[in-house]
Amino acid sequence: MTKTDSKALVSVEASDGQDLYSGLIRIHILYHACEEGPIFGLGMINELARHGYRLSTGTLYPLLHGLEKKGLLRSQKVRAGRWIRREYHATPAGRRAFRSAKQRVSELFGEIFESK
Repeated sequence: MTKTDSKALVSVEASDGQDLYSGLIRIHILYHACEEGPIFGLGMINELARHGYRLSTGTLYPLLHGLEKKGLLRSQKVRAGRWIRREYHATPAGRRAFRSAKQRVSELFGEIFESK
């Protein structure tokens, strides 16, 4: 059983918790941009699908553009074989934002899963 099979897929567009999930997705995007280097749209769609999020390009690209507009990501066009794709890199502000989010998620995780 794959990781995706073991949990329900979340369709972000149709979800009642869209705002909650979009925050998690933004953190996930920053994680990959900070820790693994440049990211690109289709690669992130596939990566997020591995974790149970089903995003369309019409959902992901506005998220990427929003992160870029806020100064957390920077993009550039790169040739990939016959195609040109846009790669996104974390900016220094994006790295700071990710470190802060990572600390807050860790604190929240501790609260949610602490044994009583």
